[in-house]
Parts: sequence; C-alpha cells; structure tokens
Amino acid sequence: MAEMCAYCFDVLECKLYNRGEPTGRSFTNDPHPLFVSWTLTSNKRLRGCIGNFTPMPLHAGLRDCAEKSAFEDSRFLPITTDELHDLTVSVSILQNFQQARGYLDWTIGAHGICITFHNELGVRCSATFLPEVATEQGWDQTNTIDSLLRKGGYRARITPKVRKSIKLTRYTSQKWHMSYEEYRQRSEREQESS
Repeated sequence: MAEMCAYCFDVLECKLYNRGEPTGRSFTNDPHPLFVSWTLTSNKRLRGCIGNFTPMPLHAGLRDCAEKSAFEDSRFLPITTDELHDLTVSVSILQNFQQARGYLDWTIGAHGICITFHNELGVRCSATFLPEVATEQGWDQTNTIDSLLRKGGYRARITPKVRKSIKLTRYTSQKWHMSYEEYRQRSEREQESS
C-alpha cells in the first residue's frame, strides 16, 4: 500500500527535521510482522533494513521499523538529509510462516527464510533474508544459506553438517516500494486537493 510507504517517509522527515510525530494514517492498524528497508534509488544500494517477526500494530510497527532501519541498523551510518532525495522505501508485510523440513525446503524468489543455529561457540543465533534477497544477489540455495549463516554471526568453516543442523522457517511477503520523488508528488497532490 502506497499509504504505508508514504507514512515511512513522513516518519523519516519528521525525525530528520525535528518535527513532531506524523499524523493522518489512513491504513489499517491490524498487527502484522513487517520489515522496512531503505535503498538508494540511483544504485539500489541498501541503506538500512530492520523488521520484526512478532506481529505489531501497523502504525507503531511501521514508525518503529522506519526509524530503526534509517538510523540504527548497525551495518550502516545513519541516513542523512543529503540522501533523502535519493531514497526508496520498501515495506514488507510477512505472512504464511511454515517450518521447513530441511535447509533446502524453500523456493528462491518465493520464500523469505529465517534460520536459527548454534555458532562455533555454541551460542544460539538467528538471521533472516526477505524473499527477494537471493534473487537480487544471484545466489543459489546453498550460497543463500551460507550468506545467512555469516550474517547471523557464524565464523567457522561451513560444512554440510552445519547446514543440516539449521532450523529454517520459510515465509512469504507482500511488498510495496516508493521513491522519495513519488512521495513528494503524492504529498503535493494531497495538498492541492485539501
């Protein structure tokens, strides 16, 4: 829904320009697991992605994930006002969670995957990739699993035994995108009609 993406930009602008919390949410507040991702429109480079597998009311969930993915994703520096014009936001609503029968029991491009595993020190870890990640990276299933293990903190040699020890949950998502330019055009239309 375009409204959810526009709301994420509202949240981002309010935070960047020290304004109060955005108002006027026209989308449902039903609880859903969700992720918010920011990318640079010009080169498709990820700038932040944070979400939650626990269903949250959409208004609070989107606000929280939009802020955290923009300013608190530890892989990236916080987003700045200089980047605002070049951003695209993606909102993914997660659904259809199923426990997989093994680490290859999922389909590239159709499923997101969440794995839990024990690292080389015996510490329980987890990591996820949204459904589009493997396709965007050009990975096969094994490359995806290995990359997800590394993302989750596994540092030792990855063997077939390690892969087979993974507990994998697959899921699907509904995803919407909006560039900052589309957001500005939408805002201008709304101002003209009010």
